[in-house]
Amino acid sequence: MHCPFCRHPDSRVVDSRTTDDGAAIRRRRQCPECNRRFTTVETAALMVIKRSGVTEPFSRDKVISGVRKACQGRPVTEDALAQLGQRVEEAVRLTGSAELSTHDVGLAILGPLKELDVVAYLRFASVYQAYESLEDFEAAIAELRGDRPPAADPDAEAPVPAPAAR
Repeated sequence: MHCPFCRHPDSRVVDSRTTDDGAAIRRRRQCPECNRRFTTVETAALMVIKRSGVTEPFSRDKVISGVRKACQGRPVTEDALAQLGQRVEEAVRLTGSAELSTHDVGLAILGPLKELDVVAYLRFASVYQAYESLEDFEAAIAELRGDRPPAADPDAEAPVPAPAAR
């Protein structure tokens, strides 16, 4: 590690601590040449393998950008998108793998997105899972309806409770 002050090519670690719930290590360093101290933060690089075989660093912003397109016109706030991005990053880091495929990242997005907005979920899933026919959409909608209780009809009369047994 080069000293940021005098550019000496070596430094001594004075203190190390984990930060961000163990996702990073904060190191306090001292230069043996100028004796000045500085801090470094080390994080594990998480790489994504694209379909073309190219690898690139995982980007939470890229996840949010992709989900934002699916949420266009939906009542989803930027804060909700940021939380979704954080949940996805935590999920992919918890796999313990240094490299993930785009397929794995997509799977990590689908769960939190379904909880956030089912229409956005359906839009994202239609592209991610390459729906090719109406039957694909119908199957996905049927699955969503099975996951959620049917909405109450506001015009229906409330059921009359049965008299209590004595």
